[in-house]
Amino acid sequence: SMAVENMPLPIAADIPEIKLFGRWSCYDVQVSDMSLQDYISVKEKYAKYLPHSAGRYAHKRFRKAQCPIVERLTNSLMMHGRNNGKKLMAVRIVKHAFEIIHLLTGENPLQVLVTAIINSGPREDSTRIGRAGTVRRQAVDVSPLRRVNQAIWLLCTGAREAAFRNIKTIAECVADELINAAKGSSNSYAIKKKDELER
Repeated sequence: SMAVENMPLPIAADIPEIKLFGRWSCYDVQVSDMSLQDYISVKEKYAKYLPHSAGRYAHKRFRKAQCPIVERLTNSLMMHGRNNGKKLMAVRIVKHAFEIIHLLTGENPLQVLVTAIINSGPREDSTRIGRAGTVRRQAVDVSPLRRVNQAIWLLCTGAREAAFRNIKTIAECVADELINAAKGSSNSYAIKKKDELER
């Protein structure tokens, strides 16, 4: 009998590749924006089968940058009182939306999501500087993490507003929003808002 110490270690190739929902590989996903590479976590150790890790990302500042990007999208879909806490519903929406994106574009939905986030995060914003009654707007640059946060928020808000009182399911709206944002077309709510902010 072989001692435990002498057991051959599993070779990395034997470990199956982790694919989101068992379908989407994250290895060929490119984050084209240098500044956001540390803040869009999609590769190696952030690869997950499901966007549901039950992690404590809010305990420390900047820790949410380590949250897998698909999970952040999932979490933002659980908004508006009646949907609070329904994460399995949000996971299902993301799953369907990814299927639709793949059918419509033929691309890896993860890549579409990453491109959409890069395109819809505002690079410049205005902040209010003012004392006692006089307020003036000052143009400021936006930090990378805030760009990612804003982008996710805008994408989810756009999808939510599109699906409200509409025949389309929320998954279809999420898919449309992401595809349009990835193309940079102004049909996307997020791109419209971003251009508005940067103006």
